[in-house]
Amino acid sequence: MAESGLFSISEFAKLSRTTRDTLLHYDKIGLLSPRSRGGNNYRFYSSRQLVVVNVIRTLQGLGLTLAEIADIRDNRTPEMINGLFAQQIEKIDDKIESWIRARKLLFAFQKNIDSAMDADEKEIAILFKPAEAVVMGELNDYSRGRNAYDALLSFYHEIDEKYPEIDMNYPVWGFFSGERIKNGDWVWPDRYYLYNPEGHDRKPAALYAVGYARGGYGQSDELYRRMTAYIDGNGFEISGNAYEEYPLNEICVSDPGNYLIRVMIAVREKR
Repeated sequence: MAESGLFSISEFAKLSRTTRDTLLHYDKIGLLSPRSRGGNNYRFYSSRQLVVVNVIRTLQGLGLTLAEIADIRDNRTPEMINGLFAQQIEKIDDKIESWIRARKLLFAFQKNIDSAMDADEKEIAILFKPAEAVVMGELNDYSRGRNAYDALLSFYHEIDEKYPEIDMNYPVWGFFSGERIKNGDWVWPDRYYLYNPEGHDRKPAALYAVGYARGGYGQSDELYRRMTAYIDGNGFEISGNAYEEYPLNEICVSDPGNYLIRVMIAVREKR
């Protein structure tokens, strides 16, 4: 203590549980200046300024910026602070909702990746798959020269307008009718669907032929040929629709020609 009731900047930093650099920054922006200055421009702070530091630290901890704190430093009232706290609560609630959405999306991507990490790209299996929540689009329009990319853009616009609360960052995959698969027509999807745990539609629980291949988007022709041959040659028949998914895609694979394609075709034993 250099003078009665005054503390050097280092002493005051310890007492206020902050740092010398922080106090220098407060001084620089005019938020908290030393009570007095001695020789060689030494800074000295009073014990009463501990309250000011406490106010700054508390308001910062509640999410206010230093600029906002500087604005209210000399004219704060209970009403003003109460209003600011209400605003901060609203901001925090918005952040919480955003974090919850992000957490759900992370889990969805983890689930997709986990489901494909040990996939045998050469084997086709008949597996029972439980129902999953999805957001199914309308029938794709390929008239007037429209292609799959045009249909995909329409799907995004459709879902955004119909379900504004739905997070559009979830994976979008392709749906094919069973009849088209039987006819060997699997070039462009009948519909697109958004994998989303809060979806209003369902990919039904069923017995599926499940196969994998490597390739880019739409490069699944050979996989469908292998799968339809496998289904027919192993006592099964197509009984429902097909779902084309890319569990390992641009999110985790850098080579766009090396994504992992998964096709699931609903089947039953031949009657």
